[in-house]
Amino acid sequence: MKVVVTIQHPGHVHFFKHAIDELQSQGHEVHVFARRMGVNLDILDAAGIEYEVLAGESDGLASLAKVQATYEARLLARARTIQPDVITAIGGVAAAHVARLVGAESVVFYDTEHATLIKSLAYPFADRVVTPECYDGDAGSAQTTYPGMHELAYLHPERFEPDPSVLDDAALDADDDFVVARFNGWGASHDVGEGGFEDVTEVFDRLEATGAEVVFTSEEPLPDEYQDRRMTVAPERMHDLLYYADAFVGEGATTAAECAVLGTPAVYVNTLTMGYTRELEEAYGLLYNFDGADRHEAAIEQAESILGEYDDAKWAERRERLLDDVVDVTDVIVAEVTGETAPESRLQRAAPT
Repeated sequence: MKVVVTIQHPGHVHFFKHAIDELQSQGHEVHVFARRMGVNLDILDAAGIEYEVLAGESDGLASLAKVQATYEARLLARARTIQPDVITAIGGVAAAHVARLVGAESVVFYDTEHATLIKSLAYPFADRVVTPECYDGDAGSAQTTYPGMHELAYLHPERFEPDPSVLDDAALDADDDFVVARFNGWGASHDVGEGGFEDVTEVFDRLEATGAEVVFTSEEPLPDEYQDRRMTVAPERMHDLLYYADAFVGEGATTAAECAVLGTPAVYVNTLTMGYTRELEEAYGLLYNFDGADRHEAAIEQAESILGEYDDAKWAERRERLLDDVVDVTDVIVAEVTGETAPESRLQRAAPT
């Protein structure tokens, strides 16, 4: 088969990287196209994936439509040359449109219910929309589901083994207590009117008062006094660091879910919640959603509680319960793209105990 994979967000690289490798190892011809966004090209390079850049990064919502149109037009031109059998993506606006025009099948993966613009532009044109079972919405007759979350395409134990040397890169010792914090830029189309923490200074002060070190990543500039806490590890090593952290506190849903599936308790602070963040809280107790008017104070108090009575065995047991119920999502990706059946042993839920 000829397969086109389109990449926009850095997280899309992680989601598809193992599937790309497996598809190529099966003899399929895989073409990867990207739009520059954040560190996504750095992660592609680190993963050893060959790719072609079709468009640059947008400068906020005002230029997003123009950049997206450029990306879609160039993808169409390349697809007409390649004549792929399948075009796949997360979100998949360009993938679904271009596939229709070149006679390819489009396979769209998605997990973000509130991204109404993307859904309205992609879902009606997609041949298949693949979502987690916990997705809170109806994607129409093209929808198929699987037990799990996107993050299990690259953080399932079949795909990920943490490397403790990341602690040296982060200037941390093995016995250090530390928290990873993430602050959003609120520039995405689905972030308009939403919010997270009210006072970043209080977040740092109260978390550090527990005795934990705080390392952070932020899409917005923070005061100079915090720059010595900015994360310094390479983007492709972020998940190693998340595994060894004592907790995550932040406004990014993907990073919160990544921590949760790794067994690192996650405090997610955002007026937007998703089906997968709610499932990770309600079914497994690995993530705490704070989306109400009191989210700032309530989230900090929860983080203080986690750090004050940290019990590694408790979080490990909760992670094992999760892993008993979910699948290696890379198997799902490969199966959906090729039209084959994923390995039964990995797609079968564990029997209740």
